[in-house]
Amino acid sequence: MLQYGFMQNAIIAGIFISILCPAVGTFLVLKRYSMMGDTLSHSSLAGVAIGLVFGYNPILTSFIFTSAAGLVIEFLRNYYKKYAELILVIVLTFSVGIAIVLISTGKANANVNSFLFGSILTVSKGELRAVFLMSIISVLTLLLLYNQLLYITFDEEGAKICGIKVKLINYLFALLVGATISISIRILGILVISSMIAMPVAASLQLHKGFKLTFIFSIIFGFIDIMAGLVLSYYINSAPGGTIALVSVLTLVITLAYRKLFRK
Repeated sequence: MLQYGFMQNAIIAGIFISILCPAVGTFLVLKRYSMMGDTLSHSSLAGVAIGLVFGYNPILTSFIFTSAAGLVIEFLRNYYKKYAELILVIVLTFSVGIAIVLISTGKANANVNSFLFGSILTVSKGELRAVFLMSIISVLTLLLLYNQLLYITFDEEGAKICGIKVKLINYLFALLVGATISISIRILGILVISSMIAMPVAASLQLHKGFKLTFIFSIIFGFIDIMAGLVLSYYINSAPGGTIALVSVLTLVITLAYRKLFRK
């Protein structure tokens, strides 16, 4: 399996994504905002459609549109403080509407399915370099904002009192989520990204560890999910994105069973 260049590229890209998605997802889940990942992944479809229809790089247009959607979500939080889920519905509806209208025109000159379901096995060297560069920038940004994000995640009001620029940090984090999704759509697919953001975190939460260990185990579970999904998809000749999603669910079931047995 490893003698093939496309599998080598897929594994390297998978390693980057397995670190980035759960790392960002840990903060999203603990902020009770895990559905933001699902909303922005659907928003990225509108960005991809814009790129395909107007002849721009779909990854770039996806990043721009998804980041803008993330900023809009953060902005609307001030107006719908008690109805956070309503904000996500508004942005998701607008984004999906744009995507459907543009795709239905028939002007998309590329296969939209490769972005919907992912195409990790066809990642080129150029795309791999782009994923590497954006992943490094995103991880460094996350590490730089780690302490502030940690405080804001558990006590946003307390963070404001302590002088932390909560609004600025939240806007930067929204951009970070948008970047994470844009990096991942070509590899995992729009329909699978949200699972890799939330599922490894859901599994690590079952271990009832502190935040740092939950953060680390989320990345470990993300790595296991993607690597196992890739290997399994190769041998059973299935779509990598869907296989990775199923493996992530299986990992969660195993951790739930472990927790139940450990309690007994």
